[in-house]
Amino acid sequence: MTLIERSPGRFPFPDLLELLESPVYGFRPFGQIIRVEDFVADGRYVLRAELPGIDPDKDLEVTVGHGVLHIRAEKAKEARDTREPRRSEITYGAFSRSVTLPPTAREEDVTAVYRDGVLEVTVGLGEEHKTADRRVAVQH
Repeated sequence: MTLIERSPGRFPFPDLLELLESPVYGFRPFGQIIRVEDFVADGRYVLRAELPGIDPDKDLEVTVGHGVLHIRAEKAKEARDTREPRRSEITYGAFSRSVTLPPTAREEDVTAVYRDGVLEVTVGLGEEHKTADRRVAVQH
């Protein structure tokens, strides 16, 4: 198991959004956050997302494109008699999360499995293409 290395030269905006949307700060400008963990195992990028209490056939959508994995889900409130006093700490509504895939991710090799309230998405990884700088001739 290997942790994903974040590029130091990359603008930290997605990481900043993750910080602001964390449950500690309680600021969620773009809907509810889906908590995830990611790692590389056996040559595949693995992302696990907590999504308890949803029906994956009706309430879950996973898409991938342009180097980004998108997860969208929705959990509806149960209809209850509103005259009964009640307390609920369960979060309902729309949830979404977009995660930038590693540069070597093969978008045509993606699988997703939902089990016991956890969505696991795996993406095949290709060979890293290291290219050296090359001089480009300037025409005039």
